[in-house]
Amino acid sequence: MTEQEFQNQADEAIDDLYQRLVRAVETHDFEVDFNSGALAIEFEDPPAKFIVSPNSPVKQIWVSAHSRSFKFDWDPARAAFVLNGQSLAEMMSAAVTQQIGEPVTL
Repeated sequence: MTEQEFQNQADEAIDDLYQRLVRAVETHDFEVDFNSGALAIEFEDPPAKFIVSPNSPVKQIWVSAHSRSFKFDWDPARAAFVLNGQSLAEMMSAAVTQQIGEPVTL
């Protein structure tokens, strides 16, 4: 994957995640902000901040959530960034659900 291909795929994946989170904000208590290519999800109760950002040198999308770092690689067969079989949206759905204590589907 070239640098430009990675950037295009990462931008599309993060934008898709942002759109899903914006819809979820309508019924759940958290905030989402998309700025300079990075996505921030903030929670008041309990307080936390998750960050989703592309890491161009290694061609991964990195997620910081629950005091951990998750590194998603591009899977051409699924046309998605994945980690241990989970897509970025699936993992973030589980992380947000865990954080707010109620089911969130992205």
